[in-house]
Amino acid sequence: MHPLIFIVFLPLIAAIIAGLGGRWIGKVPAKVVTTGALFVGAFLSWPIFFQYISGSAQDTVVPVLTWIRSGDLSVDWALRLDALTAVMLVVVTTVSALVHLYSWGYMEEDPGQPRFFAYLSLFSFAMLMLVTADNLVQMFFGWEGVGLASYLLIGFWYHKPSANAAALKAFVVNRVGDFGFSLGIFGTFLVFGTVSLPAILAAAPGMAGSTIGFAGMRVDTMTLLCLLLFVGACGKSAQLGLHTWLPDAMEGPTPVSALIHAATMVTAGVFMVCRLSPMFETSQTAMHVVTYVGAATAFFAATVGTAQNDIKRVIAYSTCSQLGYMFFAAGVGAYGAAMFHLFTHAFFKALLFLGAGSVIHAMHHEQDMRFYGSLRKEIPFTFWVMMIGTLAITGVGVVGVLGFAGFWSKDAILESAWAANNVPGTIAFWLGSIAALLTSFYSWRLVFLTFCGKPRWAASEHIQHAVHGHHEAPDEEHGDSSHDKHMPAEGTGGYHPHESPLTMLIPIGLLAVGALFAGQLFHDIFIGADRAPEFWRHSISFNTHLAHAMHEVPLFVKLSATIAMLLGLWIAWNNYIRNPGAAGAFVRQFPAVHRFVLNKWYFDELYDLIFVRPSLWLGRLFWKGGDEGTIDRFGPHGAAYAVAAGNRVAARIQNGYLYSYALVMLLGLIGAASWAIWWAQ
Repeated sequence: MHPLIFIVFLPLIAAIIAGLGGRWIGKVPAKVVTTGALFVGAFLSWPIFFQYISGSAQDTVVPVLTWIRSGDLSVDWALRLDALTAVMLVVVTTVSALVHLYSWGYMEEDPGQPRFFAYLSLFSFAMLMLVTADNLVQMFFGWEGVGLASYLLIGFWYHKPSANAAALKAFVVNRVGDFGFSLGIFGTFLVFGTVSLPAILAAAPGMAGSTIGFAGMRVDTMTLLCLLLFVGACGKSAQLGLHTWLPDAMEGPTPVSALIHAATMVTAGVFMVCRLSPMFETSQTAMHVVTYVGAATAFFAATVGTAQNDIKRVIAYSTCSQLGYMFFAAGVGAYGAAMFHLFTHAFFKALLFLGAGSVIHAMHHEQDMRFYGSLRKEIPFTFWVMMIGTLAITGVGVVGVLGFAGFWSKDAILESAWAANNVPGTIAFWLGSIAALLTSFYSWRLVFLTFCGKPRWAASEHIQHAVHGHHEAPDEEHGDSSHDKHMPAEGTGGYHPHESPLTMLIPIGLLAVGALFAGQLFHDIFIGADRAPEFWRHSISFNTHLAHAMHEVPLFVKLSATIAMLLGLWIAWNNYIRNPGAAGAFVRQFPAVHRFVLNKWYFDELYDLIFVRPSLWLGRLFWKGGDEGTIDRFGPHGAAYAVAAGNRVAARIQNGYLYSYALVMLLGLIGAASWAIWWAQ
């Protein structure tokens, strides 16, 4: 049996065992089964990946079953294995396995552990189904599967109204994107007569320049299909406009945040665009739209990240920004660079999230960075791995010599954008460079507020609960303003943070190795003009000319990301170490700018005004005026009233008195006689 079968279906079997049988087998067996399934998948995935690197692997399609036969629609369930799939298998199984192990320590006191681990494994199975799909219908199955699992995981602590609201928000926003994705699939089947990915990608170049009727207009066929599919990618990968669900997803436990943001759900859109790259290559308009949206998202999310105080929200907005980089790389045709950044990002972003979880664990579930400080001495291992993650995301390295993971992949994206030599690419380069500066600033701000300076723990409600012996269920999210009524105070308040258990430290230690070396070891494989074409083997559209051109860009382009990183580092150091009052002075001098960024450009308020309130008003109108006021009033309620009224009249007549019955009979005779006379006339 092909190892791909075990990689994909073991997490599903583990999810069924833990989810349906967790109450009988207990917490530990449920954790062992689910975690073991993902580690087996990771151990099977890495050899496949290295076979593609060495050139000894062969592209394979593993048939599973015949699924749908309906007219011209023929869908077989099959698992596709090529270089792109091999990359995603490594990313998904490795990060998922480490998140499972990390959850042993993080969720130790939670009574719903079997359910939690079942959801994690279900999430991993859905993503593996997505990345191994051989047709669009199968891809959509995995696509919706990760949406369902994310809903379950974000709302895992269902006793919290905020968690339920966040889960519902993620589900609804993704349905908007998925509607566009489904229309794209329908249109693709209409145009090509098949949903098979190899057949579609082979026929796509021949459809370039053709037109199709849509909304009463004639539009370019491939542009329409690509843009509809891209709408789905925007929802799943939280691009500007459909990004609002991503920060609220922090309501779930921290391992969920790492899994959603690093390896699974949010990378699905990038994977889909790269998988369908031969389609996107046929439409310059669609490519430009992808570039502009990605660049705008990278810039927008980076600005918002600078003002957040919740440690997980800072990292969440950095995810949104980094996804923007991946998309504008794909938009300029650098699909290899997009996948390279997806690969490196999985390591350092999972590291940052799980490292943040270790900090939250040490601080008794306090997430507001304003109540941290001086933690580098208390939790030194967490400090050093978070430093590695920060060096990776900010892109520290020496051009052409040595660098952390993000240095190789993010620099490659900026160089590709410039080398594209068109207006969208140039705009993306400058917005990406500014986003790199902001990324450096908010990443180092996180480090300085969390690990440096004096301890500010005494002002935290959570710490006070810990000091006074009040134990409560994990309560991870309080928003950016929940502690505004507390003035940060000096001192520890008698609390002593503690390092996390080994089950949490081992995963972040292994991820730190990936953040250190993933870029250095694999950049030639993913983006090198000589080795990359052989590695990808047409699983994506690889532009060899662009790969050569990115190495010939001007020196300032090569140095732009490094300069941006240094500027961001200096600003953060100056404002939070050298002169801690500078940040507050800036806020007082530019309060409107700070409010605008702190409130996330008011997207939530705008959507509430445009969509939520009218929808609620319309719902109330149909509910009160339509359902209750019309249908119920004249339907079941009206019939019930008529029967009750008739019953009251009949009860008055049926009173047992002879003269009442005689009167009724007399009236009846009069009525019958009157009718007979009228009929005779």
